[in-house]
Amino acid sequence: VLWRGDLEAVKKIEVACIHRPHYDDWSLAKGKVDPGESLVATAVREIKEETGYDIRLGKLLGKTIYPVKNTTKVVYYWTGQVTGGEFTPNSEVDEIRWLPLDQASELLTYDLDRQVLEKAEKRFRLPATSRILYVRHGRAHEREKWSGDDNLRPLDKKGRRQSEMLVPLLSAFAPERIYSAAPERCQTTVAPLADELGLDVGVNERFGDDAWLTDMVGAQRAFTDVIAQGGTSVICAQGEIIPGMLAWLSAQGTLPIDTHIHAKKGSVWVLSFRDGQLTGADYVPSALPVL
Repeated sequence: VLWRGDLEAVKKIEVACIHRPHYDDWSLAKGKVDPGESLVATAVREIKEETGYDIRLGKLLGKTIYPVKNTTKVVYYWTGQVTGGEFTPNSEVDEIRWLPLDQASELLTYDLDRQVLEKAEKRFRLPATSRILYVRHGRAHEREKWSGDDNLRPLDKKGRRQSEMLVPLLSAFAPERIYSAAPERCQTTVAPLADELGLDVGVNERFGDDAWLTDMVGAQRAFTDVIAQGGTSVICAQGEIIPGMLAWLSAQGTLPIDTHIHAKKGSVWVLSFRDGQLTGADYVPSALPVL
């Protein structure tokens, strides 16, 4: 759901309705996953190719499922704030109309698109004031086979690939800051992203497992300090603290999270906050290709 405008005035927000000449319909922008892509990377690439716009992804709105001939199509939708670019008519999209939400809903051809737009409007009315991309470090060499300081245990081959594939995934949300727990495997996981964005990595022991076990209040404070900064930040952490922190954040607010909280190596939780309260938690189990 491409949008532009001011979230302080939702009625003035405009969303993009695209016309596809092949189908002669009006719809929301969407596209197909290419081999080697994550879903998030697909969203950003397809928007650029079809509309010419650069976007900053926001909240995952969910998915639609519908039959097409002898198969079933599944489409994931996010909100996407336009940050630049320009539309040029092409073979897939020959016209774009920027319309207020109510007019866009009237123009759209499909009920499923209208339902997605309704979800987007709810998010626009209660926008996130901060977002944290909570990353578990990539796969490292086995602890049992590492004789040195565990904080120096490095990523293995798959872990290094995960760190590279996290770059397009995390960049899609346009983070402004990057933080990491102290272990080398955490810092190395976000190093390619820091290089790509030209950002420093702020290392803080309180983002790691040891702090969660020995100084839980301090670890919680370090996390909430990042929330209070606003905007979008990345925090790379470990497998013990992530589920515990998420459970604590959920308990402080009104957003329930399942009792078993996943945190696979190389995974990302996209956490949305409004005035310090957790309002959204979307789990991306891997940055590696979906195909």
